[in-house]
Amino acid sequence: MSETSTGLLLRVRDSADHAAWSRLVTLYSPLLASWIRRARVPSQDAADLVQEVLLAVAREMPAFEYDRSRGSFRGWLRTILTNRVRNYLRARRTTPVEPLDNDVLEGLADPASEISRSWDEEHDRHVLARLLEAVRPGFGDGVWQAFARVVLDGERAAAVAADLGVSIDSVYQARSRVMARLRRQAAGLLD
Repeated sequence: MSETSTGLLLRVRDSADHAAWSRLVTLYSPLLASWIRRARVPSQDAADLVQEVLLAVAREMPAFEYDRSRGSFRGWLRTILTNRVRNYLRARRTTPVEPLDNDVLEGLADPASEISRSWDEEHDRHVLARLLEAVRPGFGDGVWQAFARVVLDGERAAAVAADLGVSIDSVYQARSRVMARLRRQAAGLLD
């Protein structure tokens, strides 16, 4: 992942930024596929449906304005996913297929539902895990250990500093450096 101070969502508004689009596709394809499978879309159609969702994002992204007060990117993406699955259902009405899980589809359509809350939580876990994987190579082992133990494992900075043989300030600096990079990478993707 390239280091950038511009968020991925701003970069993908430019359809010519192939690196940004590649990152977005890599980041979101597994999550979308997982939710499409939960709706019991047959596996032979699931990959095509993921592509349809991503194409809709590509078409709409230049007009997308990230505004927390109006909603999140994950909510917008959830809406696109829901609409694409609905379109799939309408197109397949005359063709016998495995019964789709309408509860999943209806739950995704309702931002206040438990299923939508589950989408939000899974989205954030998924994106954070991918971002952590992506930024990890940019830091030495000591910096990463200090960050991971304090932020991810919840250890006290003093204990981590003593165990790693560094000052507490070094632990806080490591945490700060990694968090700053994560914030830049997550801009607009995570609330």
